[in-house]
Amino acid sequence: MKSLFNPKDNKDIIDRIEQLTPITLSQWGKMTVSQMLKHCQQPIKVAQGTLKLKSNWLISFFFARSAKKQLTDSQPLKKDLPTSKEFIINYEPNFEEAKKGLIELVSKFAQEGEAFIKNKKHPFFGEMTIQEWDTLQWKHLDHHLKQFGV
Repeated sequence: MKSLFNPKDNKDIIDRIEQLTPITLSQWGKMTVSQMLKHCQQPIKVAQGTLKLKSNWLISFFFARSAKKQLTDSQPLKKDLPTSKEFIINYEPNFEEAKKGLIELVSKFAQEGEAFIKNKKHPFFGEMTIQEWDTLQWKHLDHHLKQFGV
């Protein structure tokens, strides 16, 4: 499995982000490219501990284990999975700012290594290992970059 901690894999993701332009169209879904760039920052901020989400213990109790297993396995993410309301971007962000912000966050994975992950407990999935956080972040980025053809 690829890793954002691995400098080569990290660079590959950043190179794909760099290919995006303000007029890049999605192959599925409703987001614009700027919204996607901003959206992709949110889960990274959760891992980093700079974005706090409220957990819903009832939903987590019934669905978290199977969802976590699916999201951290080696299979690509499926299209149109539900997302946390805090990750939905309902405005049109500045493309260059959103792109720069995402690249900075992704770069910090390789620069800071495992110390980048400060949140050991996901608000929905519960306790997560560093490897699970890394896999989830890489798969999420890969999913949305494929959504926009890169």
